[in-house]
Amino acid sequence: MCGPAVLSGRNGPLSARVLFVAEAPGRLGAARTGVPLSGDQSGRNFERLLQAASLKRSDVFVTNAVLCNPQDSRGRNAPPTRTEIEHCSRYLLQTIELVDPLVVVSLGTVALTALNLIAPHGATLRREVSQVVPWADRLLVPLYHPSPRAQLSRSFVKQMEDFRRLRDILRQAIIA
Repeated sequence: MCGPAVLSGRNGPLSARVLFVAEAPGRLGAARTGVPLSGDQSGRNFERLLQAASLKRSDVFVTNAVLCNPQDSRGRNAPPTRTEIEHCSRYLLQTIELVDPLVVVSLGTVALTALNLIAPHGATLRREVSQVVPWADRLLVPLYHPSPRAQLSRSFVKQMEDFRRLRDILRQAIIA
């Protein structure tokens, strides 16, 4: 079960114009470091993808759809259940309201599902990847999660292209 989100400067600035929503803390990453998308291969991939988007980690806010590390019976990372996503959705909403970003970037289907619980968007990852979707008076950009497992569905090369597209979207959104 989720508890209140522990927010700190390690998530990013509360004044961030861009908020990334990932899946859940990984046991080798954020579950140890306390920082979403850090300390494991997903975090290293995320850093490289941010560079492709001409973004610095210190300029964006990063959180998770689920605040606990879901594990299977052998202690490995497991996909969050619908119940876990639902239980954490109010904390995700509070985080979005607090940061008040112009652009929300979902990383993977879990994040996209969690955002749909807050305000329906009708987007699917496969169909709307790296496209702008109007959502809750903001812009939503669905992208694939930076985990090695997600590369079975979307290669890292394609993800780099998606993040370069995100760079262009952000330039247009922030200038407009």
